[in-house]
Amino acid sequence: MIKTPAQLAVMREAGRLLAQVFDMLDGFVAAGRSTLELDSTVEAFIRNDLKARPASLGQYDYPFCINTSINEVVCHGMPSAKQFLKDGDIINIDITLEKGGFIADSSKMYMIGNVTPKARRLVDMTFEAMWAGIRQVKPGARLGDIGHAIQSHAQANGYSVVREYCGHGIGRQMHEEPQILHFGRPGTGLQLREGMVFTIEPMLNQGSAKTRSLKDGWTVVTKDNSLSAQWEHTVAVTADGFEVLTLQTPQNLHTPQTL
Repeated sequence: MIKTPAQLAVMREAGRLLAQVFDMLDGFVAAGRSTLELDSTVEAFIRNDLKARPASLGQYDYPFCINTSINEVVCHGMPSAKQFLKDGDIINIDITLEKGGFIADSSKMYMIGNVTPKARRLVDMTFEAMWAGIRQVKPGARLGDIGHAIQSHAQANGYSVVREYCGHGIGRQMHEEPQILHFGRPGTGLQLREGMVFTIEPMLNQGSAKTRSLKDGWTVVTKDNSLSAQWEHTVAVTADGFEVLTLQTPQNLHTPQTL
């Protein structure tokens, strides 16, 4: 669970490379592209340009490098040659990357063309909720502090928090302990210690928090077909706070992207 300074240095490099994948996607994601084209482009970039490994490919028998979750899809959307981005869509692209034996994990929302004000607000508020959780991270804080901050921000803005899916410890394995819930009570749960590394990745819905899984065994959608949004970063606990390992370069920080 606790990463040594040497291990954290390797994870920092994996996170830096993963941020470069999103830098590339910022100029590539557009209306008319298929989600399978996004997947193949990411795989080629990770393997050929970054000399790294797309960690999701083959994990739990998942056949793609990325998740592409559009509109009412909460998470784990599967790329398809028949699914094309169109004007007004919001899409979460979730990517993992392994370098030097350690994995980084991040996701980002993209808004395609003329997105409705309600959809834009959901994307913005989910981004803010993620950062509300990240800002709680420091030695001595509790996991409940993170969840409470996210839940409070979401509910204050009229959104529900998906409860079936959560953040997670990460390192040599994609999913390690502890689980990072996006709801909770302050002052409860595991106490954070320097060297812990985990993801914070809230999923907020416009309507009910209830979800359902599609027959493909992966795709999760809102039960009421309302829009859903998600953002994710890999975060390390430092001596005096936190370090976000998957931040993009200054000119392409993880602000909501309109295309």
